[in-house]
Amino acid sequence: MKIGVLALQGAVREHLSMLESAGAEPLPVKRPDALEQVDGLVIPGGESTTIGKLMHQYGLMEPIRQRALAGMPIFGTCAGLILLAKRIEGTEQSHLGLMDLTVRRNAFGRQRESFEARLRVDGVADDFEAVFIRAPLIVETGPAVDVLSSVEERIVIVQEGHLLGASFHPELTDDPRLHHHFVGMVRHSKAVSA
Repeated sequence: MKIGVLALQGAVREHLSMLESAGAEPLPVKRPDALEQVDGLVIPGGESTTIGKLMHQYGLMEPIRQRALAGMPIFGTCAGLILLAKRIEGTEQSHLGLMDLTVRRNAFGRQRESFEARLRVDGVADDFEAVFIRAPLIVETGPAVDVLSSVEERIVIVQEGHLLGASFHPELTDDPRLHHHFVGMVRHSKAVSA
């Protein structure tokens, strides 16, 4: 089972390593032909506006959207979550618009306000260590979105069917359990479509 990591910006190598430790065959995705080879996709953190522009430049925005609409699982972390959301407060930036969410960019503060927190993640872990760096906040969810975790009543992990989003950087720890969860989502998706 091949799972891609959008390799335009962010902690690509760390996500590839986490996916491998979770039992997947990881593949960097920079072009549409690589996207066609994967069963699921991780969109890492970075700067969401820049990643969106690069997705257009490399011809990936619409192919990713179409694959997602056809049921391919996608896991967006930090900026990747912003790109997955249907609504971004205060901007009309170009994004995938797949998850029924409203997000607020940099809601947890700038770089110097970065922090770590231990989270209870429904169905994944009771003690997941999360690294928040210029993290977005999920301020509103649609009725089909499951909230998997919150920090002080602020939503930080959500799942909507085959789409998973996290405000933080799970790839910056040694804990692969969230990636294991995503690999399980991809495995389930493959089994259903077989």
